[in-house]
Amino acid sequence: MIELADARRTLLAACPSIAPVALPVARADRCVIVADVVATHAVPPFDNTSVDGYAVQAADTVTATQDQPVHLDVLGSVLAGSVADRPVEPGRTWKVMTGAPLPAGADAVVMVERTSARAGSQLGAAGDQVAILAPARSGAGIRRAGSDVRTGETVLAAGTVLRPAHLGVLGSVGAREVLVYRRLRVGVLVTGDELVTDGGELRPGQIHESNRAMLMALLVRANCEPMDLGVASDDVADLEQRLRHAMAACDVIVTSGGVSMGDSDPVKAVLERMGRLNWMQVAIRPAKPFAFGVLDGPSAPVLVLGLPGNPVSSLVSFELIARPALRHMMGHVEPYGPSVLAIADEQLGRPLADGRTAFLRVLSRIGPDGRVHVRPVTGQDSHQLSASASADALAEVPDDRTVQAGEDVLVYPLS
Repeated sequence: MIELADARRTLLAACPSIAPVALPVARADRCVIVADVVATHAVPPFDNTSVDGYAVQAADTVTATQDQPVHLDVLGSVLAGSVADRPVEPGRTWKVMTGAPLPAGADAVVMVERTSARAGSQLGAAGDQVAILAPARSGAGIRRAGSDVRTGETVLAAGTVLRPAHLGVLGSVGAREVLVYRRLRVGVLVTGDELVTDGGELRPGQIHESNRAMLMALLVRANCEPMDLGVASDDVADLEQRLRHAMAACDVIVTSGGVSMGDSDPVKAVLERMGRLNWMQVAIRPAKPFAFGVLDGPSAPVLVLGLPGNPVSSLVSFELIARPALRHMMGHVEPYGPSVLAIADEQLGRPLADGRTAFLRVLSRIGPDGRVHVRPVTGQDSHQLSASASADALAEVPDDRTVQAGEDVLVYPLS
């Protein structure tokens, strides 16, 4: 057996690279930026108003109070997208809407709540008058040009994982496309003669197929584009034909089943026939068997990841081994998920020395102490998916160790 860290390093070193692509900003959420994005203009590009109100010369408002307001002549209204056709002079003002360019000559904006229009006012019409009820300091109510982004500034650095707010930043600097590592096209192929896919009655020795929908959903959460390759029999020729067909459309193929120690495990046999095979016994519980190969696709190398068939083993090996590989290929500087030092509310682990680190499925909560607390779900065997479905994290328990209630334990959030 090899340690999990060594298995991960071996796999990441073998992962083929993918070429960057230019994607429309609206389609780039959660993708990784390839190159720095530099602003070609300032944001905002001009001085503008941050409130609805009146653009004034602050000196005109120094004596303004509720009881003795200052009255100013209104030159008209400036909406967002329009421009004042003459400057503000002493004793005069423009009514302005939020986002409107600041009229020349003005050095402050009095918000409308601190003004009063005379009865019958046309709300900003030229020739009207407004009463200023409080003094305004110079600069009040104004967003200066470049106060968010300066021309030539790097707004997003290479390696940034785009989130919705980043997409807004790209829009603000006029970017319509962004160079990113694209989403991987990942095929999911489940193997096993015993699997029933139509929900029909089971014959002796058969089970309902359960891994395919789970893996497809995990791939969506990993920001990949999953492709359903169906369920293959344990016939080596059939499996090889399916894999060769999938290589034309996929960057990665994820298989489930057929990678354990059995004499007739087909995925191992096919990968050995088709090219390079790396078969590992990883020192973790569950999900010890794992296989991968890099095959020569028609246009680019294709990575094949062979997960074990037991449902929980398939889930855990995807989270701990396959997902980091996919993230690495999509440009993530940190391919591994976050970990949290939590407190065990119940005993975790088992007094079994088998050379493997246990990853127990646990439920987490934030305690009154502000820390993460976890407790195990009922049913920790590799086939007990219904019990594991409620878990939201994996707790790492070293070999031959029991974590007692109240002790610290390292946990990894799921998905």
